[in-house]
Amino acid sequence: MCLAVPMKLVEVTGAAGRADLGGVRRAVALDLVPGASVGDYVLVHAGFAIQVMDEAAAAETIAMLREVAQDPDAPPGPPGDGGPG
Repeated sequence: MCLAVPMKLVEVTGAAGRADLGGVRRAVALDLVPGASVGDYVLVHAGFAIQVMDEAAAAETIAMLREVAQDPDAPPGPPGDGGPG
């Protein structure tokens, strides 16, 4: 399974940058999102920013990831759905 995580760009130097999520900062390659700038949220997979996303979408995705991390055995489904069936 592959996972991409939204992170906020805090530094940009050419095609490289640093992104932050909850105080954890990582180097990211920006080759695939040449228009990304400091303050943007980017979807990061395997060290590459693969998409620029708006803040609301990033916040929603981060909230879902935190929810899954708290209860990895929860059934899949929309928030509040209780899962399939």
